[in-house]
Amino acid sequence: MNPSPKNFGAPFAWGAATSPYQIEGKEGRGPSVWDAFCEMPGKVFGGHNGAVACEHFSRWREDVGCFRAAGWNAYRFGISWSRVCPDGSPMPDQRGLDYYDRLVDALLEAGIEPWITVYHWDMPLEMHRRGGWLNRDCADWMAELASAVAGRLAGRVRKWFTMNEPQCFIGLGYYRGVHAPGVSLDLGSVLAAGHHALLGHGMTVSALRAADAQNQVGWAPSGVIAIPATTDPADVEAAREACFNMSGDNPLGRNEPNPLWANSWWSDPVFLGHYPEDALQRFGAAVPAIRTHDMETIRQPLDFNGAIIYTGSVVRAGHHGPEVVPLPDGFPVSSLGWPVFPESMYWGPKFLSERYPCPIVIAENGVALREWPDVQGGVADSARIDFLHRYLSEFAKWRAGGGDARGYFHWSAMDNFEWSEGYKDRFGLIHVDFQTQKRTLKQSAHWFAEVIRENGARFFRTP
Repeated sequence: MNPSPKNFGAPFAWGAATSPYQIEGKEGRGPSVWDAFCEMPGKVFGGHNGAVACEHFSRWREDVGCFRAAGWNAYRFGISWSRVCPDGSPMPDQRGLDYYDRLVDALLEAGIEPWITVYHWDMPLEMHRRGGWLNRDCADWMAELASAVAGRLAGRVRKWFTMNEPQCFIGLGYYRGVHAPGVSLDLGSVLAAGHHALLGHGMTVSALRAADAQNQVGWAPSGVIAIPATTDPADVEAAREACFNMSGDNPLGRNEPNPLWANSWWSDPVFLGHYPEDALQRFGAAVPAIRTHDMETIRQPLDFNGAIIYTGSVVRAGHHGPEVVPLPDGFPVSSLGWPVFPESMYWGPKFLSERYPCPIVIAENGVALREWPDVQGGVADSARIDFLHRYLSEFAKWRAGGGDARGYFHWSAMDNFEWSEGYKDRFGLIHVDFQTQKRTLKQSAHWFAEVIRENGARFFRTP
């Protein structure tokens, strides 16, 4: 019998994550679909936009220094498609590639391994005007982007995510219209756009492996996490069903059609090579057209599954299937109103890895707060420390039980433009004064550095 682990094991990636539109600023790139979205009245809190953001494009040297001071051994960041292909042409602009080339060299010099996300929502505006994800050719365009970037960075970058949260850029962008491109289409069109995104994922996996056979590739979907109300087998099975079943009224559907969030609609094609049968029956004529080799293209072997986990719902077995347990009054929530459920970092990896056997990397986890520097200039975000301690303890519990954990990326590296919420909510380990661009490591960043130094050992000690 294997002894219980004393820490997260080696090698284990510890770091934080960002996306290009949220931190880089507009300097040096072409217009993106998010630039256009931010100009739509009422779409973004306060009329905010990412034109300046954290000025990471010009301050990347300073930021890499902050990352090093924070003790990270890995950093997850995205490629700005509108920087590499500023006019919307698939032909890359060498100046955009030069930027990421310099950034990667600086990270490696600082002892920080780059983990790159090929697509994190920053589509060139001209590509959107040619149909965006409604155009099947968009999958080819994404694979061409991956080939260009991976070819330039071959031998130096070996960890890749194909895309981030298709549930969001498709469901929130093409159905609800609350994210870019800000349109509300019929369900059939939304599912077709999602199918094209999955094709883009599969083609990108192939492109990354063709660029360098040693590349390790995963992806980073969002989804729903159900937590059983008790350890009774009936409640555990109800929670599992709530995560994946799509045949009825899923209690975790957030009052939206299930494909926008359901784990199985997105991950079954990637890992199992088919859409879930219960979903095909439910959506009938709205199901997208699937060509002969589509599912072979989508189902590519992956080296890790990037789980994005912030919250969850407690589920119990009901008379007519799973039912959500209502939150009690005063239940802890983030500044965005997301309930704090540390147990989601145990049950999420457990349920996902059971259905899709693949090592787990936490691609995003964190909490939105509204803190500020104190009179001495420090940022005492004790609530974030408490949040991380609770969530990482649950992740360690899953790891101690035999789970294959490969990394943890906090969201986010620094305070940034939080999409439709603008700049009002802060996720960062590093505080950013958006008027002066001053960076300050928060108390949580120093605490997290200690966790990294011991490889999370404190979460494995028995009381």
